[in-house]
Amino acid sequence: METAADSGVAVKPRKAPLLTQKVQKNLTIFLFLVPAFALFLLFIVYPIFKSVYYSFFSWKGFGDPTDFIGLENFQQILKDKIFQKAVLNGLLIIALSLGIQLPLSLSLAIMVGRDLPGRAIFRMIFFLPYVISEVITAIAWMGLYNPDPTRGLFNAILTLIPGVEPVAWLGDMKVVMPALFVVLTWKFFGLHMLLFLAGLQGIPMEVEEAARIDGANGLQLIRFITLPMLGSTIRTSVYLSVLGSLQQFVLVWIMTKGGPVNASEVMATYMYRFGFVRFWYGYGSAVAIVMLLVSLVFSIGYLRIIRQPDFQGAE
Repeated sequence: METAADSGVAVKPRKAPLLTQKVQKNLTIFLFLVPAFALFLLFIVYPIFKSVYYSFFSWKGFGDPTDFIGLENFQQILKDKIFQKAVLNGLLIIALSLGIQLPLSLSLAIMVGRDLPGRAIFRMIFFLPYVISEVITAIAWMGLYNPDPTRGLFNAILTLIPGVEPVAWLGDMKVVMPALFVVLTWKFFGLHMLLFLAGLQGIPMEVEEAARIDGANGLQLIRFITLPMLGSTIRTSVYLSVLGSLQQFVLVWIMTKGGPVNASEVMATYMYRFGFVRFWYGYGSAVAIVMLLVSLVFSIGYLRIIRQPDFQGAE
């Protein structure tokens, strides 16, 4: 009997079934995701569930938690005036960040983004504080804020002004939060400036040139061209700024430890004080859960708000 090969007809190789190819592709993706997913479960999901569990106990960290108290830790947190002060300080940092830090970052990004001579050097200088360790930043600024005029730069400058006394920058309840915010702004405005610079690179030069031909000046370009086309970048920067303000810890703890008299307390230092200094692990876990819920509620609400116009536009 004559076969296809004997007759000279080319025989096409049989393709693997489509279902088998899809299974192999999904299996490959799954195998690549397993290590990351395992680390995510181990270092993020598991600690969250353990914190939720511990938050229902009055536990000092020794042995297994046995003194179940239900929601008393959460009730105590909401009643504590120090925690209320920590929340207010967090809101103050958010307000100052959105009102001062981000506009400053945007202004500098616009200045060094296009026509400023030597802009590459300015970009490096402005971004340098962000790559410096927060611990080093805190120690350096503690030296600048030293109340002794012979050691602290700022007070040394103030003493040169007749009639002006040295200021206890980190020891005055009225001055400590503005002093800390100056450090936070110096440390993090480079990150937001970098985001804005990346957004400016995505604005076509043809759009600005067309606006100039139509008679738009510099301020009109910023108002009607630059800011609208930076909308998504601005929303991202706001999102990161708020979350960073809510979770700020290292700079505040090293520089003031929440003092003086809890004047610079924030939620993260409050949690650390009770969880790792006083060894009230049950109470500290409850504070951590409250911080998680606050950040989660903000994240979900903010993302829904900023995405809503996009959904409406798509429809």
